[in-house]
Amino acid sequence: MPPLPVLLPLAMAIAVFLTPSKVWRPRLLAATALGHCLLTAAAIRRPETAATDWLRLDAPGRLLLALVSALFLSCAVYSVGYLRYRPERANRRFTACLLAALGAMSLVAYAQHLGVLWVGIEATTLASAPLVYFNRSARSIEATWKYLLLSSVGIALALLGSFFVGYAALLGGGEASLLFPDLLARAGELSRPWLRAGFVLLLVGYGTKMGLVPMHTWKPDAYGEAPGVVGALLAGGLTSCAFLALLRFAQLTSAAGEGLFANRLLVAVGLTSMGAAAALLLGQRDLKRMLAYSSVEQMGILALAAGLGAGATFAALLHLVANALGKAGLFLAAGNIHRAFGGKTTDEIRGALRRLPRSGPVFLCGLFAITGSPPFGLFVSKLLLLQAALAASRWWVAGLFVAFLLLVFAGMGRTSLAALQGRPTRYARQSEYRDRWISFAPPLALVALVLLLGLHIPVPVRTLLEEAARALEVGR
Repeated sequence: MPPLPVLLPLAMAIAVFLTPSKVWRPRLLAATALGHCLLTAAAIRRPETAATDWLRLDAPGRLLLALVSALFLSCAVYSVGYLRYRPERANRRFTACLLAALGAMSLVAYAQHLGVLWVGIEATTLASAPLVYFNRSARSIEATWKYLLLSSVGIALALLGSFFVGYAALLGGGEASLLFPDLLARAGELSRPWLRAGFVLLLVGYGTKMGLVPMHTWKPDAYGEAPGVVGALLAGGLTSCAFLALLRFAQLTSAAGEGLFANRLLVAVGLTSMGAAAALLLGQRDLKRMLAYSSVEQMGILALAAGLGAGATFAALLHLVANALGKAGLFLAAGNIHRAFGGKTTDEIRGALRRLPRSGPVFLCGLFAITGSPPFGLFVSKLLLLQAALAASRWWVAGLFVAFLLLVFAGMGRTSLAALQGRPTRYARQSEYRDRWISFAPPLALVALVLLLGLHIPVPVRTLLEEAARALEVGR
C-alpha cells in the first residue's frame, strides 16, 4: 500500500473530479493540502518510514516532502481566491490535476528505486500539462504542447539513463538491483563506462525537467502562459523533484569513483545556464517570462552547487528550499498583478506599487529575495556556494558566478521596477480586482519564510537540511 502522503492526494483527486459543486472543489483542495501537511509532519517524526524497500522516506526525501507540502498548502489556499475570480473557467480538471501533481511529487520523495523515481517524475508531467492549458488560448495550447514534447523527450532519455545504470550494476556481477541503497553499497563494482553514459543521459533527461540550458526552451512559454499558481508549483515543486533525482545520481557516480567526471559536467552546465539566463533577462519585458528565465538561472546555480562536491551540499539544499519558496511567492504575486492590469509586459503594467498596495510590495520583496539580496535566505546560500568555490581554489568559477549574479540582478531589477513604479494604466485604475487576504497572504507568507531562512534557520529546518546533506554526501 502506498504511503498516506502519496495516497491521500491521489484519492482526493478522484473525489474532487467527481464532486459536482464548483464551489466545493477549491475548498476540498485546500482541506487536502492541510491534511497532507499533517501527514507529512507525522511522517517526518518517524525516521526511515518504509512502506516497501522501493518506497522509504530517507533524509533527502523528508526534506523534499516537507518543502512540497508547505508549498502546495500556500498554492491551495491561493487557488481558492484565484478560482473565485475565474468563474468563467471550469475547475474540475484544474483541482484534480493539482492534487494528482501533489501525489506524484510525494511519490518522488519516497522513491528509492530508479523505476519508481522515473514514474513519479513522469507523472508530474502528465498531471501538470492540463494546468498549463487552463486559460485555453492559442498561446497556452502551444506552450502545453512544447512542454509535453520536450519533457517527454527528456524523460525518455532519463529512462534510458536509468537502464544504463542498471546495466552497469549487472556487469558488476552479483545480483542486479535498481534500489539506490543497493547501488551505493556496490558502487565500486559498477561498470564505469556504462555508468558515465548513464549519468550523461540522466543529466540531460532530468536537466530538461529542471530547465537547464539548452533543454530550457519549454520554460518561458509554459511559465508565461500558465496561471501564476501553476508557475509556482512548476518552479518550486517539479524542479525540486528533478534536482533531488539528479543529486542522487551524482552521489552514486561519485561513490563509484567517477565524481570528477560528474562534477565537471555539472559545473559546465550550471555556469552555461546562469550565463544564458543572464543574457536573456537583460532585455526581458514580460514579467512571467522574466521569472521563467530567473528559474533557469536558479537551476544553473543548483547544478553548479552539485558540481562543487560534498562541501557545497548543505548550501545546495538551502538554496533549493529558499528558491522554491521565493520563486513561488513571486509567481503568486505576479498572478495578482496580471489580473489587476490585464497584461504581463511592462507596456501594460505600470504603477503596480500604487495600484496594488499589498501585492506590489510583496513582489518587490520577492525580487530582492530571489536575486540573493541580504538578509534573505538566498543571500546566505549563495555566499556559502561562493565560499565553497574559493575554498576549492576554483577562482574562475567564483568570478563567473558573481558576474552572472550581477547581470541577473540588473536584468530583473530593470524589468520589475518598470512595472512597479509610475502611474497605473487606465485599464488598471478601472479594473474591479482588489487585493484580498486570500490572494496576497500566501505569497507574503512564502517571501517571509525566505527572509526567515536568511535571519535564522529554525532548528527543525536546519536538522532536515543537515541530515539530508549528510545522507547525500556519502561517497562524494
